[in-house]
Amino acid sequence: MEPPCGAALAPAPQHGPAASASLPLFPDPAQLDPALCAFLQQASDQLCRWWAGSSTRSPLPLLSVLPDAAPGSIGLDPIALLDDLQLVMDGAFNPVHPGSMAHLDPPPLTASVAADLICAGLNNNLLAEELSPSLSRLERSLCGWMGERLGLGEQAGGVAASGGSLSNLMALVVARHQRGLVGVQEARVFCSADAHVSLAKALAVMGLPSTALRPVPVDHSGALRVDHLAAQLDAATAAGVPVLAVVATAGTTVRGAIDPLGPIAALCRQHQIWLHVDGAIGAVFGLSAAHAHLTAGLSAADSLTVNPQKLLGITKTSSLLLLRQPDALAACFATGLPYMEPSWAEAHGGECGLQGTRPAEVLKLWLGLRQLGLRGIEQLLDGAVQRRAQLQTLLAGLPLQHCSGPLHLLAFTPEGLDAQAAEQWSQHTRHRLLERQLMLSRPLYQGRHHLKAVLGNPHTGAAQLEAVAEVVEASLHASRPLR
Repeated sequence: MEPPCGAALAPAPQHGPAASASLPLFPDPAQLDPALCAFLQQASDQLCRWWAGSSTRSPLPLLSVLPDAAPGSIGLDPIALLDDLQLVMDGAFNPVHPGSMAHLDPPPLTASVAADLICAGLNNNLLAEELSPSLSRLERSLCGWMGERLGLGEQAGGVAASGGSLSNLMALVVARHQRGLVGVQEARVFCSADAHVSLAKALAVMGLPSTALRPVPVDHSGALRVDHLAAQLDAATAAGVPVLAVVATAGTTVRGAIDPLGPIAALCRQHQIWLHVDGAIGAVFGLSAAHAHLTAGLSAADSLTVNPQKLLGITKTSSLLLLRQPDALAACFATGLPYMEPSWAEAHGGECGLQGTRPAEVLKLWLGLRQLGLRGIEQLLDGAVQRRAQLQTLLAGLPLQHCSGPLHLLAFTPEGLDAQAAEQWSQHTRHRLLERQLMLSRPLYQGRHHLKAVLGNPHTGAAQLEAVAEVVEASLHASRPLR
């Protein structure tokens, strides 16, 4: 009788050819392999133990020891493979720790982790439908649901991408194609001065000069100033300068500000300009009826980037490019796949974006959202915003300049310090926070270093927020001689 899948993995007698043979190189297509089941079970147990010990380790490891990077002449046995994995895990960033508040990297949803394993095991390829028949349909359906939920209309759709930078790049390539501006070096893109750096990268990849990106000043809340945008668009029209797109941001990187999407959309309609919304951080708030007002105007976008990995816990990477008219993707990117059978729908996945071969990342998004449900999504959003408000309240009486928006990000720096003193303060205070296993990031914003808390970690509680306030208050007293 075969041992059940999940049986304990017996220690190998040696690290060598005999032991290596105990783990198959590939799954058996004809029967269940107990050794493979045991290996996967032990790897899963190892990960669960790493999670379970997260609160005893710092979010940022103090030391990491890497195994050999190159393969040896003989393959490793299962025990040695797992030992090597453990070395890497011991030196990994620890997003599950309650003090992990530095970046837009929350703990992973458990169902999303399981889907990631299944995605790897299926090894389907979203390049073409015959290589991923059910998953191609699932991606189209889920993108359609997401686009409609965010207000882009019943015909909305899109494509998954490896990160928001790629989603933004593809959006601008589509906008250029739709606007008939391919090869036009004079084309301009207008965006907030606080827009993501990926826009500059995108234009560089597209072969446009750095002057093609035109930043628009922001107001005291970090939102794009519509009056300045209107003046710049009028000037471009008067000078006959073609505008490729306007990019509005729903959730800036440092403070989580949201540009006034409705008024920006009205200007774009007036000038007949493509509106792309970089909602990598904030668009998920539009999934909740209770929070959709924060991203009012999202529905006016021609294209939209959304990254569920940044707050909802979908395992990396999980980004979508959504379009009001998704057939614009194939119109821009399709080159034909003569080595594949024709698509059963409008176009193969590999003809709907820059990526050809793609893993079925939609699986972890789909299963994660199914695990959460709409109520679970709303609860995650509620908790994140409440934690930001709580920390802001705890810091309110201190001599700090706060930079925040309506979402779950909060940046702050002491009042009255010059750039050099602010940098010293931020380094010193971050070090003191890490000593307490509290990790905040240290962005350079508007010429001065800040500390930034991202409050999307559901494990972060009142104790951690109060400890942050305590350390920050002590650091402000220590920094007084620097003023």
